[in-house]
Amino acid sequence: MKKVRVLVFPCGTEIGLEIHNSLKFSRLVKLYGANSIPDHGKFVYRNYIEGVPFFYNRDFVKSIKRIVKEKNIDLIFPAHDGVIVKIVQEKSLHEKIITSPLKTCVICRSKNKTYKYFNSLLRVPKVYLPSDRNITFPVFLKPDIGQGTRGTHIADSYEDLKYYLKKDPTLLILEFLPNREYTVDCFTDRHGVLRFVGPRIRARISYGISVNSYPAENAKFEEIAQIINKNLRFRGVWFYQVKETKEKDLVLMEIAPRVGGSMGLTRNSGINLPLLAVYDALDMDILIHRNSHHVEIDRALITRFKVKLQYKHVYIDYDDTVLIDKETNPWIMPFLYQCINKKIKLHLLSRHQKTYGELVNESLNKHRLNQIFDEIINVSDEKEKHEYITKRNAIFIDDSFLERKKVSDALKIPVFDIHEVESLVDWKY
Repeated sequence: MKKVRVLVFPCGTEIGLEIHNSLKFSRLVKLYGANSIPDHGKFVYRNYIEGVPFFYNRDFVKSIKRIVKEKNIDLIFPAHDGVIVKIVQEKSLHEKIITSPLKTCVICRSKNKTYKYFNSLLRVPKVYLPSDRNITFPVFLKPDIGQGTRGTHIADSYEDLKYYLKKDPTLLILEFLPNREYTVDCFTDRHGVLRFVGPRIRARISYGISVNSYPAENAKFEEIAQIINKNLRFRGVWFYQVKETKEKDLVLMEIAPRVGGSMGLTRNSGINLPLLAVYDALDMDILIHRNSHHVEIDRALITRFKVKLQYKHVYIDYDDTVLIDKETNPWIMPFLYQCINKKIKLHLLSRHQKTYGELVNESLNKHRLNQIFDEIINVSDEKEKHEYITKRNAIFIDDSFLERKKVSDALKIPVFDIHEVESLVDWKY
């Protein structure tokens, strides 16, 4: 099957990164990532496009159309709430956009519109007016249009309220909900049928992003999802968020017709919602199967590197580098296979026989590593490792500082400790 070309914009958001994780290994999809500014997307998207105007720029749609034409893009996956509304308004792109209809996107973009729309159907937060004299403090202040915790405040008094409203008079004044918060991942197919409801507890939140989450159970989540789906038209992946009152009632906080940044929890439970959205956008029928084991997600900053270094040969130590505590080092293997893929020669340097009393070939067979290296060099006691390094377009990896220094001093080639190998791995896909 010909690969479907999917453009993600902006690709470096937490949403764009989750879409990347969801689609990068699909044999159906060829991914393209685009951004307005350089960010983490350029370190993970193999097909990366930079310099797209911001979505509120008048040239934004024109730029997206140009990319669609030049790259033969089949589908567009918006990865920002503001982008969704802007791009869905462009009729010429309707058939390419993976999201819900315009009316749904517009209502979901505004908290105030969402609350008014579902006020008679679901429990929504009580919204106060600035002139109200019966406000129960504390109250939660948040922008009508926004995402995460940006621009949010807690006001404990009328003085606090006046202070924050003076800075931003458009803030919504909402009842304060102190208890647990949940995100409920959902999927609606092209026929309008709600196919999946997956609630998860937002156990730890950082800058509005759920960085620790695990599945939750409550029949009420399914009921709320059905009500939302019945009264607004969705297509593909979406989610809603609720918080508990003191009485443990669930209050609707927001709805978003897009991928959630922490949907990796659902994906690693066996349900790849972004990929299902691609299938559905292509008018393909979908099947859903969820694993029964418990999964918890915990997120933190990850590190990726860009190293300006060209080499054709890697000389690498065996004991305490490829092997650690007599076991294969799993963190070195991605780099070794990357070298194989890039036709970079791998040379193993080892004093293994002296250390463990067994031939290095026996050890390689035992650890199923016998097909990885292009050359296996047994280092004698009388010689230094740098004497065996005959290729100059090379790098050297060894856990020993002394060995690295000797090689560097003798040959003037780059040398690396094990912990530095992460900088040599190319994560783009």
